[in-house]
Amino acid sequence: MTDRIVEMKGVNKHFPLKTFGRYGEVVHAMDDVSISVNRGRIMAIVGESGSGKTTTANVISRLYTETAGQVLFEGKRLPQKMPRTEELEYRKRVQMIFQDPFSSLNPTHTIVNILSRPFVIHKLAKGKKALRKKVSDLLVQVGLEPPGQFLDKFPHELSGGQRQRVNVARTFAVNPELVLADEPSSMLDVSIRMSIMNMMLDFKDKEGITYLYITHDLAGARYMSSEIAVMYAGMIMETGDTETVIGHTFHPYTKLLKSAAPSPEKGLKRKKLTTKGDIPSLVNPPGGCRFHPRCPFVMEKCRSEVPAMKQVGQNHYARCFLEGGTL
Repeated sequence: MTDRIVEMKGVNKHFPLKTFGRYGEVVHAMDDVSISVNRGRIMAIVGESGSGKTTTANVISRLYTETAGQVLFEGKRLPQKMPRTEELEYRKRVQMIFQDPFSSLNPTHTIVNILSRPFVIHKLAKGKKALRKKVSDLLVQVGLEPPGQFLDKFPHELSGGQRQRVNVARTFAVNPELVLADEPSSMLDVSIRMSIMNMMLDFKDKEGITYLYITHDLAGARYMSSEIAVMYAGMIMETGDTETVIGHTFHPYTKLLKSAAPSPEKGLKRKKLTTKGDIPSLVNPPGGCRFHPRCPFVMEKCRSEVPAMKQVGQNHYARCFLEGGTL
C-alpha cells in the first residue's frame, strides 16, 4: 500500500462555454495541477474564491472528470468512467463535507432519514431498529446529545452549527479513508467554527482519516494542516510543509494572503503587500505567470513565460521566477 492515498499529475479541468456567441471557448478551472496527499495527513488548499480549489476536490471525488492529466488513488489511475460497483466502493472510501450547512441537507427529510441513507446505500445496516441505533451512535460521535432530541427533527429546526455536525456525521457514517472538506466551517460563527475544526481533528486522531482541507483562510489552514498548496487562477503557486510555506513564504501571492491574515501578536497595524487588480478571467487567462498583472515584483519574462514549479527549500516548491531567497 502506497503512502500516497491520492495524487494528481499535471491535471487540467476545462469547462466549455455554451453561451451564445462563445462556443469553442473554455473556462480554465484547473491547469497543470500536481499535488499528492499522504495517508493520515492533512493537506490544505488555500486561495481566493474562483481559484480552482473546489474544482480540485470535485475532480478527486469524481463529480467531474479531468480534461487532461492523471488522478491516482493508492497508486492506480482512476478511469474517466467507473463501473457502478467500483464507483460505490470509491465513494464509500472518499467522502466530501460541503460548505453550506443550510442547502446541503434535504429540508423535507428528518435527521434520522438523512443519516440512514449512507447505511442503506452501502448495505451497512438492516432493519429500522439497527439503522436508528447506527444513527444515534453517529449523533453522539459528533456531539449532538442526547440523540433522541435530534433524530426526528428537520434541518430547519437545527442551528447552523448543528446542521454542519449532521453533515460531518453523514460523511463519517461509512468510515471513509479520505475526506474532502470544502470550507466546512466558513459559514459558521467563529466559536462554532473552532468546534467543527477540532471535531474533525479528533476524527483524524481516532480513525486515521486523511483530509484535503479547502479554505480561503491561511490561519485556518495553518491550524488544520501539515502540508499546504496555495492556488491562484487555476494553478498551484506554492506548496510544501505548512510551517515552512507560512514561515518562509516565497511566492508573492502567498505573501499577499499572509499579509491579509490576522496576526494578533503583531498588533492591528501591519505592513501589507501592495497589489492591484482582481483575479484574471479564467476564460482568457493572461499569458505567462497568472499572477503577473497583480504582482509587485513582476519581471518582463513573467508576462510571457509560465514559470515551472521549482524547489526553493526542503519540501518547499514555488511556481515563480524570483531568485535570492524568500520574500
